[in-house]
Amino acid sequence: MVSLRPRRRGKKVSLMMVSGVAALGLGLAAGTLPVPYVVEKPGPTFNTLGESHGAPVISVTGRETYPAAGNLDLTTVYVDGGPNGPVSIFGAFAAWLDPSRSVYPQELIYPVGTTREQAEEQSSVAMTTSQENAVASALNELDIPFSQELQAAGLSNGSPSEGKIEQGDVFRSINGKPITALSVIQDELAAGKGAPVTVVLDRGGQPVTQTISPMDNGEGRYILGVMLKYKFTFPLDVKISLDKVGGPSAGMMFSLGIIDKLTPGDLTGGRHVAGTGEITPDGKVGPIGGIAQKMQGARSAGATLFLAPAANCDDVTGHIPDGLQVVKVENLAEARDAVELAASGQDTSGLAACTSN
Repeated sequence: MVSLRPRRRGKKVSLMMVSGVAALGLGLAAGTLPVPYVVEKPGPTFNTLGESHGAPVISVTGRETYPAAGNLDLTTVYVDGGPNGPVSIFGAFAAWLDPSRSVYPQELIYPVGTTREQAEEQSSVAMTTSQENAVASALNELDIPFSQELQAAGLSNGSPSEGKIEQGDVFRSINGKPITALSVIQDELAAGKGAPVTVVLDRGGQPVTQTISPMDNGEGRYILGVMLKYKFTFPLDVKISLDKVGGPSAGMMFSLGIIDKLTPGDLTGGRHVAGTGEITPDGKVGPIGGIAQKMQGARSAGATLFLAPAANCDDVTGHIPDGLQVVKVENLAEARDAVELAASGQDTSGLAACTSN
């Protein structure tokens, strides 16, 4: 008679199974271990001409405004890793395989030791500064006068201005030249090539004159070692309502939104335009991070025209989604011209584009 009782497995087979299960467990555990990388992925877009949580993204009081249609979308990026929480080996590997995401060593995005609170504070300060710069650049573009001053926000480590410039000091002149913009200081320091400069400050309403020897920042550029911020007095009030969005990269789109609010007609002509870029008070557009993800997010939201900082062209080429025209801009005037041309219905193929070398 044949026995139906199963055979006993040998000890070797049992040990192999146990070893296999243990190896699988270790592999899964290793896959969840954090790695020092940051993952960027497309975030939501926000129409600067629209509303957020029932309130206008941009509201202006103290001057006549006009209704605006169409979209002038600012774009965002989700960032995982660093102070935002760890990225696992599995998470990093999955991101490497996803063309809509980018993976970077953590230290390229955040200084070593940056805490979540520090990152959020820096992001919030950058957003506030970008909003102020956006108002200034928009008013400059529209020839609406306002006043601005440069104020000392603090000193860098080893600053040559230690003991001479204090937080809150307002810069009036350098070597006899009135300081109307940061570029006046930069140009004078570059021309002097390290020679001492005479700076006149306003400290609590009293003039203070200091002679300071600039230091080389290690890259051949001479600096006073002072962290500066603009202090503006505007003839109108602009309120920007946008929760949980930080950083400086929305500046240019805020500027365009403000211009549209302050001018008759629709700047976009009903077109769906998106973009990104830092903005200075005099309208220069600066580079930002995560532009590949921002283009993806813009196209997914329906944009057909995207404004990108010219300095980001290397990151733009090869990453443009189908159906999206990307126009490179160096300043607010170029961005405004591009939107107006698109709004007119004319051919936009001649607008400046990023090209591979």
